[in-house]
Amino acid sequence: MRNRYLDVLRFLAIVRVVVYHVTGWATLTLVFPAMSVMFALAGSLMAASLTRSGPAAVGRRLRRLLPSLWVLAAVFVPAMLLSGLPVSPRVLLWLFPIADPPANDWGALALSIIWYLRDYLWFVLASPVAFWLFRRAPLPTLLAPYLLLVAIEAGIYPAPPVLREFGLYFGAWMLGFAHHAGMLRRLSGRVLYPVALTLAVGGGAWIVGHPGPRGYDLNDNHLGNALWSAAFILIVLGRAPSGVAWLSRSQLADRAVTVVNRRALTVYLWHMPFVVALTPLVDVVGWSHQDPLGLAIRVLLVFALVGLVTLAVGWVEDVAARRRPELIPGGRRRPAEAADPDGAEPGARSGAEPRARVLDPAVVPAPRSPGTPAAVDVNAG
Repeated sequence: MRNRYLDVLRFLAIVRVVVYHVTGWATLTLVFPAMSVMFALAGSLMAASLTRSGPAAVGRRLRRLLPSLWVLAAVFVPAMLLSGLPVSPRVLLWLFPIADPPANDWGALALSIIWYLRDYLWFVLASPVAFWLFRRAPLPTLLAPYLLLVAIEAGIYPAPPVLREFGLYFGAWMLGFAHHAGMLRRLSGRVLYPVALTLAVGGGAWIVGHPGPRGYDLNDNHLGNALWSAAFILIVLGRAPSGVAWLSRSQLADRAVTVVNRRALTVYLWHMPFVVALTPLVDVVGWSHQDPLGLAIRVLLVFALVGLVTLAVGWVEDVAARRRPELIPGGRRRPAEAADPDGAEPGARSGAEPRARVLDPAVVPAPRSPGTPAAVDVNAG
């Protein structure tokens, strides 16, 4: 059985990421720290795959991640090469982005979301060792990324930016491990709520005391982001309901959640090019990013364009997951599909008891890189 509550969380996270990149509203990062939630969900699913398949889970995860990236690269890399991007061996990073692949000026904005795939790729590769350590020493392994981040932010360890991101987001990934193991669910309220409150107060105080260029935007504050997001994850995963019965009562809502989960990677990869392209165009016709109506029109246009490209290339996610390709997911499923563990999307039975059979879902996404026009923020999610 799929855990539809996790599907709903992922749906909300992806929608929030798209809306944030269109509007630039910093408050959205505090209300729903989507990036950390998505890394936590991905970590839980990776732990489920490792429990079932061992290190072979790495190859399966990469198989599901990379084809959608290659489709994006097949469109944008030739365009960048034709518009001035130098030909070099680094272009091959678009096939396997263990480092930031090269881009020209406009490509650096439109494709800035690749940072997430870079981090996700490293987390997948590190997971077999991290999972082995986690099963032997859960709490020290869980705390290690956060302690690394504290050391970096306090100036004790002058690490490169990639390690700062590791401390921030691999911490959320490890909370996903704890969710899969049932650790978060087993915490009593007398422990979970005070810990979450302490983390939230500490993170909030750090954010208020260290505002970034956009004010109280989590994406400008790694330590505040880590603490605030950890508190959020503890609550939404540690007190996750067993199901969401209300979802099945609305065919439209149920189908929307299914479509976004099955096409999460496509939505993530393609939304930023449309955000960047539309920003100057809508300004020309007077739809200012400071005007609520203009922002609403931008959001609708981006979702409409993402919907069209999802219809065109979203089926690649089905092929990568070894599912029967569908134009619009969520129709009547065959029994074989319902029982196919490798075809499950992100949000299957992660968080079940450690020895339970867990469906093996997919990966998802959301963004990071400097500077963009108006409300566009490619440096966050």
